[in-house]
Amino acid sequence: MKKLSLIAVVFTVLCSNAQENIDDLLAAGVQDAKQFTTDYIAPASEGLAFGINNGWFNNAKTPHRFGVEISLIGNASFIKDEKKSFLMNIADYENVQFKDGSSSKNVATALGHNNPEVTIIVTYDDPIFGDQEIELTLPTGLGSTDFNLIPTAFLQASFSPFKGTQVKARYFPEVNAKDAKIGLYGAGIQQDFTSWLPADKIIPVAISGLVAYTHLNGSYDFTDSSIVDGENQQINTEVNTLLLQLIVGTKLNIINFYGGLGYITGKSTTDLLGTYRVNNGIVFSEEIVDPFSIKQDVSGVRATVGANLKLGFFGLNADYSIAEFDSASLGINFSF
Repeated sequence: MKKLSLIAVVFTVLCSNAQENIDDLLAAGVQDAKQFTTDYIAPASEGLAFGINNGWFNNAKTPHRFGVEISLIGNASFIKDEKKSFLMNIADYENVQFKDGSSSKNVATALGHNNPEVTIIVTYDDPIFGDQEIELTLPTGLGSTDFNLIPTAFLQASFSPFKGTQVKARYFPEVNAKDAKIGLYGAGIQQDFTSWLPADKIIPVAISGLVAYTHLNGSYDFTDSSIVDGENQQINTEVNTLLLQLIVGTKLNIINFYGGLGYITGKSTTDLLGTYRVNNGIVFSEEIVDPFSIKQDVSGVRATVGANLKLGFFGLNADYSIAEFDSASLGINFSF
């Protein structure tokens, strides 16, 4: 069997769980479906935004002029308990209520799990029979698969055109996992400010600044698995982020320690696309095209500590970041 990237598999699980019964919720109306989906996917979008910004640096000092570094980087963002559920308030919905009559209830986000299942009643207006009701089970999330982290991975390369300056790029080729596609790219620049000082060779520490942009796009086509009749039914997700980072580290030959304080800002857009023919009753159906688009802002501060071991052209680094989603990163580096 063809091996698939872990991040692609996780993205598939996220999207397939998000699709589960969300298309059915369209019977309650586009606004109710959008309200639920917004709260359901928000933590996952935020987790991806923080995860794709890990590993941009492995040192505060930059290589010699014309130096090249190629890195393979893997990350894991850890899911906190508060990101696994959200408070679903029936007052925010027009045509939805809990089966047990509750006015509000904590239900799973795309990162959590409903145990036991949560059932809602959707009310719709049939033009012949009047108000009608159907029961739906709310979708669960990654928690049902025992995933407690969001993985990301990419290939990164850097080049030093000037003393103290590194131009960086990262790439994750588009891969397919079942009916999902996901890809990533980014670019950044790191500048060692201490390299501008006349006595930089005798200063024991380096201070650098980093600016980096990262883009992730993914899609999941669920036309064949959807209960609602229609065509070209899919979820598209796009995440764009900007990282501003200050880095301080030692300037030793073999092993170096570094730390950084950074700020991440960005936006995510999730679109439910395609044609949906929602059957309300026996003879009446409504056709909905491209039901909704959800835009969310992501921002936050993070602090990072790490170490870098360099043996000739081979290097190994590991670091840990404290943020809205704590994360660990491991990099294998080759310098020339």
